[in-house]
Formats: sequence, C-alpha cells, structure tokens
Amino acid sequence: MHDKLKQIRLALFARRNGVVADALCAAGDPHELIMGCPLSDIIAVAREQAPSAELAEALWADSKHRECRLLAPMLYPIESCDEATALRWCHEVLTEEEADVLCHRLLRHLDCAVALMESLLKETPLLLRYTAFRLMLNLVMLHRFELNETMRELIKQEIDLTHSKSMLQLLNCLLED
Repeated sequence: MHDKLKQIRLALFARRNGVVADALCAAGDPHELIMGCPLSDIIAVAREQAPSAELAEALWADSKHRECRLLAPMLYPIESCDEATALRWCHEVLTEEEADVLCHRLLRHLDCAVALMESLLKETPLLLRYTAFRLMLNLVMLHRFELNETMRELIKQEIDLTHSKSMLQLLNCLLED
C-alpha cells in the first residue's frame, strides 16, 4: 500500500500548479499540502487506478493533502461503501470542495443516499448541512429525490439563516425550477 500511495502522490506532484496552490492557500484552504491540481487532473489520476476501498481509505486518511482527499471518493467502490462509512466520511469533510467531490463521485450513487441526506439534514454544523444539501442537489438532478413543499420550506429557512455565499448559491440552485 505504501508504494501505491507513493506512486499516486508522484502522479499528483507531476500535475501540480503553483498558481492554483497559492490561490487556494490565500483563500484559506486548511490542507497543509496543496499541489493545486485541477479536478480534471485528479480524475485522470483516478482513472489510472483500480477501485479499492483500502486505497480510498488510505487516501482519505491523509487529511493534510488536498489532492489525496479529493481522489479518495473517486476510488471507493460504490458496492463496498456502506451507510456507516459514508456518514463517517461526511463527518470528516474539511472543505466544501471535498463535500462537492464526495457527493458527486460517491455518495449520490449509493443505495442509502436519500437516507444519508436526511440524516445529515438533522446536523447542526454548517459543513455537514452543506454536504446534505449538496447531496440533495445531486439526487434531484438524478431524479432520485423530488423536492416536496416541506423540503422547499426547509431550503428557504436555510437561505434566511446562512451567511455563507457558497451555501446560498447551492440552496438557490435547489430552488430553481
């Protein structure tokens, strides 16, 4: 596993972009190691790997490295990810970018996605709520979840409460018909 992780980190290093890395640092990204790889390059690295829960878990555990965290959900085999693992990963999300990739690349495909979203909506921390609404957006787009009046009211209440620009944009996307 150590050699595989080293190989992946070298592939990410080869795709580094200092300008993007500096911009992410300046914007307050909490990761200690930021290569500045665009998502398209991270996807390219993912395509070079066989899906593996063990590898995905090892990459996700590297909370200091932005690109490893974004790569992990792309490598987790959907059929191997249970609700407990998905919920744990949601609680470990460090940034909105991680939430976006996690929801789009893994969570929306899980059989338990709706139950997971509903569970996350009961959470208080902003990042968990962001993850819940991001997952909701993915599910609505896939026609796996339909917004009813109760959900629309919840979204409107969240809009009134949020001070986060990205959360506001996300919520407005959900309300667009």
